[in-house]
Amino acid sequence: MELIKSKTGTLSQSRRDFIERAGITAVMSAFGIGFFTSCSDSEDQNPNNPTTTPPGSTNGITVSGSTITINLTAQTGLAAAGGWLLVLSAQTLVVNVGGAYMAMTSVCTHSACDRNWTFTNSRFTCTCHGSQFDTSGNVLQGPATQPLQSYGTALNGTTLTITK
Repeated sequence: MELIKSKTGTLSQSRRDFIERAGITAVMSAFGIGFFTSCSDSEDQNPNNPTTTPPGSTNGITVSGSTITINLTAQTGLAAAGGWLLVLSAQTLVVNVGGAYMAMTSVCTHSACDRNWTFTNSRFTCTCHGSQFDTSGNVLQGPATQPLQSYGTALNGTTLTITK
């Protein structure tokens, strides 16, 4: 910063410095802080699509390494077609598709959000940025461009086993 001594003996900044700083301040004010942030933060959410907690509780779920075991008697949210579950500790989405169970990662391929999901009309929506996926994990609507990784499932009586 260039300081200029005025006729009165006081120091002041040059007109050029003043105009540059005023211009930068005007630009920052016009665009606001949000203009300079990216959408890669896994914590930001779309306020128009709040997080919806899936039905059911964590009772009857066991996670051991790459295997998830779900007692379907305890997890009533998966009982009917269209029922779904988000297993936070294993970053896994599970859905009942007409009696067949599908499982996939809950880590969105767009921005790595892993807990902000809704499920309606056979579509999983990551509410961080609005990406939509079908029950097999395929992208239906971006910004995500890659599918969710699918996992193997096996049903034995009322026990569902997911292998990651």
